[in-house]
Amino acid sequence: MPAAGSEQSLGILRFRQYPGIPSDHSERVGPDCSGVTSGYLAQDRPRFTCTFLTISVKQTETRISADRGPRSNALDSEKAIGDNENYRTVVWTGRHLHVTLICIPAGEPIGLEAHPHTDQFLRVETGHGRAVMGSAKDQLDFEHEVADGWSIQVPAGTWHDVINTGNEPLRLYTVYAPSHHAAGAVEATSVDAARDESAGADEPPPWTAQPTDAVPDKHGKSPDAG
Repeated sequence: MPAAGSEQSLGILRFRQYPGIPSDHSERVGPDCSGVTSGYLAQDRPRFTCTFLTISVKQTETRISADRGPRSNALDSEKAIGDNENYRTVVWTGRHLHVTLICIPAGEPIGLEAHPHTDQFLRVETGHGRAVMGSAKDQLDFEHEVADGWSIQVPAGTWHDVINTGNEPLRLYTVYAPSHHAAGAVEATSVDAARDESAGADEPPPWTAQPTDAVPDKHGKSPDAG
């Protein structure tokens, strides 16, 4: 175990399109993918794709728990949200909803979008922002300033965005119903998130309940922070 305060490299092996009942979606492994739990590579489960990521963390910091899938779980959410520096970190994925941590840099938006089949709940932990919503991307007639302790409720199909209007990161968490992103996904920036979505690497896992007539998300240009 490294000394307290020291830094270490952690390998995170992220699985996609994993069939059957899920196991934990992150494993501490070597840079050559050694140390992977053998069950992941069983002959009767040959179809998966994975992405190997390397991150550096301080031993004194609490690492965000791996997404355990649809299993009982407890999370120190205040600590996890405060420590999260990623644009998006999925921390729990259930059959009918999932929980995601979000960190938005000063002056930037989450991104204007609409989820045709997904209700969304967001709660601001720290920071200041402006929530906008509307029936069309050019008709955002709902606008409200939000800060620590405020929550935002987004009905399915509603165009919405949250813009960081403060000088510090805007930290929040969001609950999607049904589950909306890949289990255990970690995307450092909004650019990374857009890339994963375009590549088809940000799909909810097969054990989640999804509408049979699913429609892709819609995206638009975010309002200015000013």
